[in-house]
Amino acid sequence: MNDGGSMAPTTFAVVGSGKRSRFFLRMAEAAPDRLRAVGIVSRNPERAPQGVLAVRTLDELLAHERPDFVAAAVPWPQMPDTARAVVAAGLPVLVETPPAPDLDGLRSLWADVGASGLVQVAEQYLLMPGHAARLAAVRGGIIGDPTAVHVCSTHLYHAVSLVRGLLGLDMDDVTVSARAFSAPLTDPLGFDGWRPDPAPQPRTRTIATLDFGDGRHGLYDFTENQWWNPLLARRISVRGTTGELVDDRIVRLVEPQAPVESQFVYRRLGIDLNLEGNELDHVSLDGRVLYRNPFRGTRLSEDDIGVAAILEATGAWARDEAPAPYPLAQGCQDHAISLAIGESARTGQDVRVAKEVWV
Repeated sequence: MNDGGSMAPTTFAVVGSGKRSRFFLRMAEAAPDRLRAVGIVSRNPERAPQGVLAVRTLDELLAHERPDFVAAAVPWPQMPDTARAVVAAGLPVLVETPPAPDLDGLRSLWADVGASGLVQVAEQYLLMPGHAARLAAVRGGIIGDPTAVHVCSTHLYHAVSLVRGLLGLDMDDVTVSARAFSAPLTDPLGFDGWRPDPAPQPRTRTIATLDFGDGRHGLYDFTENQWWNPLLARRISVRGTTGELVDDRIVRLVEPQAPVESQFVYRRLGIDLNLEGNELDHVSLDGRVLYRNPFRGTRLSEDDIGVAAILEATGAWARDEAPAPYPLAQGCQDHAISLAIGESARTGQDVRVAKEVWV
């Protein structure tokens, strides 16, 4: 089912043949009427999945196909050069997070391709259903003006993106104060599956405050492998001038002496005798739908929906049909702040992130 109406399907090529490139290709397999992978550039083309054009160079690809954009799915050190090569070929490029490994790399990349306007970043977290619904509620003013965000869920630049997005910040200066703590923790499940010996092992927890001034702040809280460890909760809260959002619950003051509580409701298909499918349909709040699954019928997970959404949004932007989904400057700012978190945790000193070259 194509919920995008008459919108043209997004075509993209992938540079790289690792697990992240397979992630992108899997989205095209799940929604072939919405996303079409037209090729993969890899030094090992034999590793490419069957049915996808596999070549060794970008020039070879462009001799056969001219996709809407190229998705770069290469290791961190190779990301800047891959972005430069795609921009030099005159194509839009969607780079992975982060756009470059370190601050000097971010500045150099911006100097080379920032003015081109051809680079977007594959930051999908605010496009995931739960976060998208929270963002819609906060932007709708349900808790007044947001002043604080606590993210205990994902790491570094992804968490920073959530903080900045939910606070409605752009390139505001920030002072970072971070500390790291190590303690034994059972960690039975990782990206590669269940571990045969889940005995407690040292795991590092990093906590940081992000002070944006005027009372606006973020609290970063991440423990190693928090993404997949089933023993660790993932939490998010947004405090505003008239209320607070905590995970899927909102409390706010609607009139004097009348605090009111609301709950996000996720309509999931395939439960009991429901035969509509087996996936998320929509997220509502107080009887109003805040988010509809744009990829209904694909049975994608919530994280997959975010990735598919950034791919489709990048295609629409590349065809001048929609605004930029996540420009390079935003991705650079996220990573600059995440680098400050790491530096502050190592040194025990505050780190200031002021106006950078991409501002």
